[in-house]
Amino acid sequence: MTTLSIRIEEKLKKDANKTFSALGMDMSSAVKMFLNQVVVEQGLPFKPSRTPKQIREDWDKEVREALKTKGYKNAEEMFKDLNIKVNV
Repeated sequence: MTTLSIRIEEKLKKDANKTFSALGMDMSSAVKMFLNQVVVEQGLPFKPSRTPKQIREDWDKEVREALKTKGYKNAEEMFKDLNIKVNV
């Protein structure tokens, strides 16, 4: 046996655990089933709903939108803009 560590969003983990629990299994069993199917099928055991190109395009759009947001030189400038008084 070996250990597999992955990084995922907390909400995804929580939602997946809830689903697996309803199916009578834990996360570890579900991941083992997935990996076994990958080996049997020599590929993903499902058809992704979005292509890597679509995922990249969505990510690029999010980055462009984020870059349009207002930035601040420092925390004091941000607090002033938000009308937050800070006693330093």
